[in-house]
Amino acid sequence: MTLILLALCSVLPAAELVQFSPGLLRYVAMRWGSDAPERLSDWRTEIAQHIKSQRGDAPSASQTIDDLDDFNWYWNNIHYYPDIRHWRVNDYWATPVESLASEGADCEDYAIGKYYSLKALGVPVQNLRITYVRALRWNQAHMVLAYYPTVDADPYILDNLSRSVERASDRPDLVPVYSFNDEDVWMAGAAQTSGKSSQIRLWRELQDKMARERAM
Repeated sequence: MTLILLALCSVLPAAELVQFSPGLLRYVAMRWGSDAPERLSDWRTEIAQHIKSQRGDAPSASQTIDDLDDFNWYWNNIHYYPDIRHWRVNDYWATPVESLASEGADCEDYAIGKYYSLKALGVPVQNLRITYVRALRWNQAHMVLAYYPTVDADPYILDNLSRSVERASDRPDLVPVYSFNDEDVWMAGAAQTSGKSSQIRLWRELQDKMARERAM
């Protein structure tokens, strides 16, 4: 059953990522309060407004940059809480629903929320990589979202530590370690993939949680 749900989640049409069932809305209201469903609706509305503003079959380069800026800002407004405080475990990757409903996130949750927001807008996953980095300024592990206009481009970095979206070349404080999307994993500096993202345990668990949310 888990494998079937994971497969369904992986092929889910982008627009359906922000379609929330009555059962899911009841669940988040019971767990996180009566305002929680409204926060999910706000996310859906934000994405719908961006889709409505798109012209043609695909967004222009300038529209995409605007989307990056807006959703970087949107997710960065969620309160920061370390996992041990928010989820009572050392490392927890929350679904976008969990982050919004609970009004709390840490670095990987921001990156995940931005990833799925852009995916819902129709940005191809081939252009997106959730990226594990070393943040030199704080000497600690960190996670950001990278958007690649083309495969070999200098990517744009969406980071909860920065209000502005900047090119990776302008962020020498971030040292990449590895990156991944729905399908593949890349080690830093490698042109070829290094494996499948399904090898990442916390990513698999995230997909399972999202599949269960869809099934409510």
